[in-house]
Amino acid sequence: MKKLEQLNTLKNQIKLGGGEKAVQKQHEKGKYTARERIIRLLDKGSFVEIDTFVEHRCVNFGMDKKKAPGEGVVTGYGTINGRLIYIFAQDFTVIGGSLGEMHAAKICKAQEMALKVGAPIIGINDSGGARIQEGVDALSGYGKIFYNNTISSGVIPQISVILGPCAGGAVYSPALTDFIFMVENTSKMFITGPQVIKTVTGENVSAEDLGGAMTHNKISGVAHFYDNSEDECFEKIRHLLSFLPQNNLETIPKSNNIDNINRLDKNLNNIIPENPNKAYDMKNIIYSLTDNNEFLEYQPYYAENIITGFIRLNGETVGVIANQPNKLAGCLDINASDKSSRFIRTCDAYNIPLLNLIDVPGFLPGTSQEYGGIIRHGAKMLYAYSETTVPKVSVITRKAYGGSYLAMCSKDLGADVVLAWPSSEIAVMGPSGAANIIFRKEIEAAENSEAKRQEKIDEYRNTVANPYIAASRGFVDDVIEPAETRKRIISAFDMLAGKREQRPVKKHGNIPL
Repeated sequence: MKKLEQLNTLKNQIKLGGGEKAVQKQHEKGKYTARERIIRLLDKGSFVEIDTFVEHRCVNFGMDKKKAPGEGVVTGYGTINGRLIYIFAQDFTVIGGSLGEMHAAKICKAQEMALKVGAPIIGINDSGGARIQEGVDALSGYGKIFYNNTISSGVIPQISVILGPCAGGAVYSPALTDFIFMVENTSKMFITGPQVIKTVTGENVSAEDLGGAMTHNKISGVAHFYDNSEDECFEKIRHLLSFLPQNNLETIPKSNNIDNINRLDKNLNNIIPENPNKAYDMKNIIYSLTDNNEFLEYQPYYAENIITGFIRLNGETVGVIANQPNKLAGCLDINASDKSSRFIRTCDAYNIPLLNLIDVPGFLPGTSQEYGGIIRHGAKMLYAYSETTVPKVSVITRKAYGGSYLAMCSKDLGADVVLAWPSSEIAVMGPSGAANIIFRKEIEAAENSEAKRQEKIDEYRNTVANPYIAASRGFVDDVIEPAETRKRIISAFDMLAGKREQRPVKKHGNIPL
């Protein structure tokens, strides 16, 4: 059958991408090719390619003589953990993975099919940017991709994987997706590269320092996950997808939980230091509560004063937001507000319940915070929690002061269940600051002002800043033994499984961006 031979020959030619030399060059950089990446990420043998034979139709600047196998991007569908996903992977061996009209059309088709069937989409970015020979056609292609990203937002999970250069306008598609993965020494993201910056501002900066994986995971907060290798990255993507639904209308498959839902941890009874100003590691509490000590942290290197990530409780996915007392005393600042607000809204979009672990002394003071707009950024948390309709359980471990407590999801911000440990202090401000204001004259008039001050601090703590006062007003549902926290929050989420909550009909709200 000559026609079958022709088919196989054509497919084999396309699978070679830019040719053996280009593939070798990619490997020399320590990078896999587009197809190798797809094969490593997806379940074995599950990938089905679409639009294999698509070609560009540009004739300008010698492009009519230039072949671009697969149009520089591989698209299709397959499975991860047995569940359907759509995928596209830019092929740097073909004209540098540059994006032209038909390259974009292939990506758009994958996006539209994923949205139509309600499946996650993964985009692997490795491209030199827009194909300048195609001019406005390439620019239009980016616009269509951005539009599809936006329309799909909150409907299907969108994951961007940066495994090479991603510069200029190309960065905005990943920025519009739910999750961005980057790999050390491989990933690069920036609007303008080092050479342009040097020309315009005179600054000397390397590509890695400007837009590398750790830069965007720790400093800018653009990325959400950092890995040391492509294979490590693929494994983490598979792990992340196990916590997510296929779309906003489906539930997440329950894992086969082998952890006792009634397990007690007596260590939690002693984890809070006697000295209220002494730090401890909130992650120890998170690992104690979750099934089998499993915790996938979201943005672990950015705004470390707040912890976000996915856990399982009795096999069910839960998003956790927790203050970290050993970083900036657990204060909320601009970056922590942005990080947590985005995570809260991501969880709400995909019907993932929220667990809030609270030990927050306030918003971080200082001119840099005020000038940077902490009022506006902090308001994002208030907005995000108030807008959510998923089940929300809050546990106060120690400090819960003022507006920062509200911003961590108090009863008034929509928490369905609020539990407090006996060590918790719930008040407008800390006992020390409150005593200085309320009893200032008495303290100044006392012979031993320091002793008087301590007396008044204790009086305020016993009168106002303890969990039993808040519980007597119904702002706290119960004061519990810390060792019992796991079984109590599992019980609470189980009780809330049928929660239904509606909001007023509107086009959309106006979040303080």
